[in-house]
Amino acid sequence: MATATKLEVLDAKGKKAGSVDLPEAIFAAETNVPLIHQVVTAQLAAARQGTHKTKNRGERSGSGVKPFKQKGTGRARQGSVRMPQHRGGGIVHGPVPRDYSQRTPKKMIAAALRGVLSDRARANRLHVVDGFGIGDKPSTKTAREFLAQVAPGKRVLVVVDRADELTTLSVRNLPFVHVLFQDQLNAYDVVVSDDLVFTKAAFDQFVAGRAAQEDTK
Repeated sequence: MATATKLEVLDAKGKKAGSVDLPEAIFAAETNVPLIHQVVTAQLAAARQGTHKTKNRGERSGSGVKPFKQKGTGRARQGSVRMPQHRGGGIVHGPVPRDYSQRTPKKMIAAALRGVLSDRARANRLHVVDGFGIGDKPSTKTAREFLAQVAPGKRVLVVVDRADELTTLSVRNLPFVHVLFQDQLNAYDVVVSDDLVFTKAAFDQFVAGRAAQEDTK
């Protein structure tokens, strides 16, 4: 069984309120930069719509009549005003709708996520909090002040569990703050964030989910 190190859990005032174990299998893995680059590139490619399209000669509107007679003008013969060399004509070799997604094995995706999480843990950019100190209704101001104290980075990724609606509503409108559920965590969103902030409930669910995946292998 993999050993684990400890990470402090902070309360709403930024003070220590306990600790959690950081399993080495998840938070002490090798950071394989080429692998992470490949996985992130594939993720960005899959997000592309691929709906770009230009009209070819047959799809352009316009008359099919010859613009001028075939012979006697001294000009090159022309068959239609919809030909590419005419203004408003069709586009030659233009983009067509396509699927940009790349096949990426699940093991590579998991390894890339472990690598970026481990990098954030080694750089002390991984934080676990007991709560944001939010009352019984959402408060963006409270969330902003708390994150400024806990996560010094300019871009912050907040990970919450699906039942934590108050935190989600409180942080989602903050600039440079991105919020995800623990089962949505991915390499790209971690890479583009300076600090990673887990709520205690989300962290426990994430670690338990990863452990269950390892057991099924």
